[in-house]
Amino acid sequence: MKNIFYLLFILIAFSACEDDLDLAPISEPSAASFYQNTTQFEQAVNGMYNTLQDYSTIQFYLSEVRSDNVYSPGTGVREWNPLNNFEHTLATNPLMKQAWDVSYLAIYRANLVIDQISEDVVPDAATRNRMMGEAKFVRALFYFDLVRYFGRVPIYDKVVSPTDALEIPRGAVADVYSLIVSDLTEAASLLPASYNSPGKATSNAAKGILAKVYLTMSGPDYGIDGPGMNANKYSDALTLLNEVIGSGNYSWVSDYASIFSYNNENNPDIVFDVQAINDGATGDRGIGTILPTLMYQESWARNNLPFAGGVPVDGSGAIDPSDDFLSSFEDGDVRDDFSVLMSYVDENGNTINSPQYMKFLSMDHIPADRFNWGINFPVLRYTDVLMMKAEALIQLGQDQTTVDNIINQVRTRAGVGSVSNVDLDMLLAERRREFIAEGKRWHDLVRTGKVLTLMNAWAGVDDTANKIGTIVANDILYAIHQDQLEVKEGLYDQNPGY
Repeated sequence: MKNIFYLLFILIAFSACEDDLDLAPISEPSAASFYQNTTQFEQAVNGMYNTLQDYSTIQFYLSEVRSDNVYSPGTGVREWNPLNNFEHTLATNPLMKQAWDVSYLAIYRANLVIDQISEDVVPDAATRNRMMGEAKFVRALFYFDLVRYFGRVPIYDKVVSPTDALEIPRGAVADVYSLIVSDLTEAASLLPASYNSPGKATSNAAKGILAKVYLTMSGPDYGIDGPGMNANKYSDALTLLNEVIGSGNYSWVSDYASIFSYNNENNPDIVFDVQAINDGATGDRGIGTILPTLMYQESWARNNLPFAGGVPVDGSGAIDPSDDFLSSFEDGDVRDDFSVLMSYVDENGNTINSPQYMKFLSMDHIPADRFNWGINFPVLRYTDVLMMKAEALIQLGQDQTTVDNIINQVRTRAGVGSVSNVDLDMLLAERRREFIAEGKRWHDLVRTGKVLTLMNAWAGVDDTANKIGTIVANDILYAIHQDQLEVKEGLYDQNPGY
């Protein structure tokens, strides 16, 4: 039971060292005494949002790098190589630990707010409802990721003691979804449609994420305890998506690059994003994002940036956009031109023909260190809402004209020609190009039932290093990290295949 009796509240409330946590998803009831008034609860809510700091990292590794968008066979020394290679040794992989620990840290902080907020400590009803809605949103968002990555997971809908935590096993997928749906439904009713300042969850963000939850639940179950349940919630998703579209809070942004501009953050395409401070000066960890550093190559950085960082360009661990992905872009498509640098000159004057993602990097906004790029990470975009509507309509067999119009609006902005009779395969191909480097591809493939067919076909062509074996249904879920399995013998079982 190592680490089970850490003073978790002290770590959570006053430390920025979340990456060092090696804990079961437990909590310390004495933490409740800290929050006694509105100001302190605002601090609690802000601390809850702070757990989103690593959200983009997790999405990039566990959804983008895992997918056919990236080919990174490596030599096995980098933690992301085994993910890309579908190796079955992930129980000790630090990325499994990060995804689990960060999610449960966020859930713990959300539970603190949900459990302790009351009229006595936050008298204003509107403020109290907003805080409750934010906590429900954040808890649901992280549980949604947990169920997509690990399937069955422990359910903590309140703060519990370390002793009680040792008696809570992994919950059924249906029960996890029950909490997610309940939380997002309540959040949608409690949250405002907008704020004077950006970065907080809104009612439309809750509806949009809930729509994606319904689409995911409606996907095939593959015969595993995974995120798909054949739930047939496409109509429910469509209703919510139409409400977001009809709210008037978002609008079409005609220039693709401007959506991701450091000078145009929180633009009308953004429904919910993770905020990063963009002052370009401070070196303090925690104000920005490390995401661009996870994408660019070290040899490029040595010739272009004032600090170290990046991934290797050689075979030991480069994160390269796959050949298949790059060849999927049509001539004139602005999305790959903006998002990928195909070649560069290194510090020795050599031309390196090795593509790298550059979507979230701006040479006009270089921070003081590699940890603090000041660009927000989009969790949900208006374009995603529109394309999810097209997906729901396709699954329902309805309104082909609207489906075509949505996809052609996306394609026109990208600078490519119109298409007709858009089906699910065409939609997925367009989503792949539209959301390049945004960590959505793996989730899209799993949700739509295409993951095994498309990933095996891709590996059969692109896997020139012969590192990837046949991908099977058990590979849809990740491994539970060994640290969790050792908290209490028999408390958690491992996912099949690991």
